[in-house]
Amino acid sequence: MSASVTDVPTVVMDEGEIERAVTRMAHQVLEANHGAANVALVGIVTRGDALARRLASKIEEIEGVKVPLGKLDISFYRDDFATHFAPEVHSTDIGFDIDGKVIVLVDDVLYTGRTIRAALDALTDIGRPAAVQLAVLVDRGHRELPIRADYVGKNIPSAGDESVRLYLADLDGVTCVEISKVAPGERAGAARLGHPSLNATSEGGE
Repeated sequence: MSASVTDVPTVVMDEGEIERAVTRMAHQVLEANHGAANVALVGIVTRGDALARRLASKIEEIEGVKVPLGKLDISFYRDDFATHFAPEVHSTDIGFDIDGKVIVLVDDVLYTGRTIRAALDALTDIGRPAAVQLAVLVDRGHRELPIRADYVGKNIPSAGDESVRLYLADLDGVTCVEISKVAPGERAGAARLGHPSLNATSEGGE
């Protein structure tokens, strides 16, 4: 059965809008912290990690400073870990001392806040930063925990039965943010790697 018109994803941020949002967030990070001297970025894998790399590159372009950059896997810190029998495990790679630094935690979409809570627990096990700030490309609302982002690329109101997903060219073949209805049996969480349209093309080919 073909998808109905309402099932077709809507692009709410294109590549240019994402680029401008990252640039704006980089300026905000630098302004709030009076430069980048004590700032480090930690991206939540997978798309938060990719977004953190873009943000670090933009900060270096603006400020001329290469900020420490790490990635954080929160698979075993999630409060729904017990219900996921085969979690997708990545690797944490933070090759610098986070003690005393201002850590800007980077993720793609802020939703219930549970991913960020898990990330804060993971960071606490690694060290004691001077402060932790949160940068997200999209805040879609529906918070279940008292967590607020310090830097937001765009607020995108959404319904509970919708998914808001970031795709990046280096991971997925295209760069955009899409909003769509959640398919039956699926969760409104992060998308698998690869944009669905490209996956469909690949699966249909020889």
